[in-house]
Formats: sequence, structure tokens, C-alpha cells
Amino acid sequence: MTAEAPRPLRVVVVNGSPNERSKTMGLVDVILENLARELPIEHSRIDVYRLGPAFTGAIEREDVPPEIEAELRRAETADLLIPAAPVFRGSYPGLFKHFFDLVDQYALANKPVLLAATGGGEHHALMLEHAMRPLFGFFQALTVPVAVFASSGDFDGTVLLNPRVHGRIEIGLKDVAGLLRDRAASQ
Repeated sequence: MTAEAPRPLRVVVVNGSPNERSKTMGLVDVILENLARELPIEHSRIDVYRLGPAFTGAIEREDVPPEIEAELRRAETADLLIPAAPVFRGSYPGLFKHFFDLVDQYALANKPVLLAATGGGEHHALMLEHAMRPLFGFFQALTVPVAVFASSGDFDGTVLLNPRVHGRIEIGLKDVAGLLRDRAASQ
């Protein structure tokens, strides 16, 4: 009798960068590669800047068309959510926040969330603790203790080079791999 393979962890990245290829997504690529070494995953990405006028014009959840509703549900039903954004004027970009303004208030309760951000310099790293962590605290999400930040100098173009950041990602994911494995197994 063979044991059934575990169901892959469903990871959804909410990309707050206005650029399709960006340092933010370069950072996320490294996170996903490390996570895939820890456990089976399947991942998808929501690019908030590409959701269009129906998204940007929505004031309430009831205002969104079915295709935007599907993206919101995908984020809400993920096993692991990775909100990733560049720092813009000391915080996350407005469209990134608008996406979460439309997420159901209790949909992320107890959901593992791994925070990721990029910025021009190390001083921008505080955005993770002063803007992103409180946002997901409102949702009662289970934000993992290690948030990941990389500054412009850590990259060659969109490729993350800094071994210190790579190490932080590796350690942070090893610390929560058991929790994430259990989450995938219980779904």
C-alpha cells in the first residue's frame, strides 16, 4: 500500500508592484524557490496593477465584476498568502491597499501570511512592521514572524544577489515549514 502524496500548499502572491518584472517579484521568486524546497507547493500571482478599471473603480465588494471577485476569492482561500510590495513614500502602494480594502474582513483570519517588500534602502524595511503587519493584524491573519525585505543594492536588475537576504528567507521558511505542511495536510 502506498501513501498518498500530500496535497501541495496553495500559495497566492499579491503583487503590489506596477511593473511586471520587478525587484519585488525577484524577491518573491527566491521565496517561492526556497519554499518549494521545503514542501510541495502550487503558486499563482495576482498583479493588482493589471486588474483594470473595474477593480480601481470599485468602492465596495459588491461593485466588482466576476473576474475580480475570482481574484479576491483566490487570495482569501490560499493556504499561504504572500503580499509583496515595493515601498512607496513610506508605505505600500495605493492599489495594493485597495485590493485588501475589498477582501472580506474575516477571510484571512488565522491564515498564514508571509510579508515581503522591497525599497530603495534599508530604512524602508520598517514599512513591513509599521504598515504591512498592522494591515494583516486587522484581518487577524497569522503573519509569520520573519518578514522579508530587500533593498535596491541587493539586486542586479531584478535578480536577488545578497546572500544575507537569501539566508533570511531560508531560515524564515524553515521556521514555519511545519506549520505550512500541517496547513496543506488539513485542507
